[in-house]
Amino acid sequence: MFSAVRRPLTRSFTSRPVTAFTGAVGNTPLIYLKGLSEQTGSTILGKAEFQNPGGSVKDRAALGLVVDAERKGLLNPGGVVVEGTAGNTGIGLAHVCRSRGYRCVIFMPNTQSQEKIDLLRMLGAEVYPVPAVAYDDPKNYNHQARDFAKDTPNSIWTDQFDNTANANAHYETTGPEIWEQTQGKVDGFVCATGTGGTLAGAGKFLHEKSQRKTQIWLADPPGSVLTSYVTSGGKLIERAGSSITEGIGQGRITNNLGTFVNQLSGAFTVPDEQSIEMLYRMLDTEGLYLGASSALNVAAAVELAGKLGKGSTVVTVLCDGAYRYQSRLFSRKWLESKGLNGAIPEELQKYIVLP
Repeated sequence: MFSAVRRPLTRSFTSRPVTAFTGAVGNTPLIYLKGLSEQTGSTILGKAEFQNPGGSVKDRAALGLVVDAERKGLLNPGGVVVEGTAGNTGIGLAHVCRSRGYRCVIFMPNTQSQEKIDLLRMLGAEVYPVPAVAYDDPKNYNHQARDFAKDTPNSIWTDQFDNTANANAHYETTGPEIWEQTQGKVDGFVCATGTGGTLAGAGKFLHEKSQRKTQIWLADPPGSVLTSYVTSGGKLIERAGSSITEGIGQGRITNNLGTFVNQLSGAFTVPDEQSIEMLYRMLDTEGLYLGASSALNVAAAVELAGKLGKGSTVVTVLCDGAYRYQSRLFSRKWLESKGLNGAIPEELQKYIVLP
């Protein structure tokens, strides 16, 4: 087993101070999930993206999108950065904009947690919660962000879903970090996708670096069409149902996902019941306070380990912590409203501390 697992308390840092918020993005630990690894007979590892300075994996995309615009001369001093986001990319952009002197404007579905909306405003972003409608509706939050930028002088729409600078940020950072941390011993990489940036960027790097030996899998929440697209050979079946997870799942193939979707090894859907049970189990057995998308990713890693067999090494992404969702995820009333209270084992019910 490689050194990152033998010395779990050791974390390498850069040898010199970094410059501002943006210099601290990336270089996150890879955490050995002991209980699940012993249970499966595989090595299951989670990339601790909640340790980015803005608290999520989306810090990488936010920085990549802004830096790409700067390099292309599209973003000038004092400019305006506009995005449509379910939350974490907006939080990352708000941090990056404060650090680099830009105004930040965020459009988001009004279904997102209040914690995210409050945090965005605390970070100085202008937030416009709008009705959650389908992508083909002109009032979709992404289209409203695009139109706002078009009508505002000295502004850019970062277009996180279809601007492939997102995936490239993960190709240049996340993938290489995972390869180095596993010493090139990674049999499978799996995660859910919203924009597609993490899966496509990190997956493409690992796929290429391993000479196609590393399998790259997509994990989907209920209500998303991506599993059906991959397993059917490219058919977009109408989506049905919904999920408690925020910011993941899709009804289309984004440009970011499109850079790699045809090289995926496979895809499967993780029910909300498995995600919420894993969220509580990670808190109880690993001391990890994770959001629902992270829990879905861990559940997917366990499933992929079963597919690859004992002795395999599987890596997934711990996208963010539960702090931005705690009023829902640890509320008995909310869990019951979603029919999920029974999915949490009796011995873990003690963590449901909110009414």
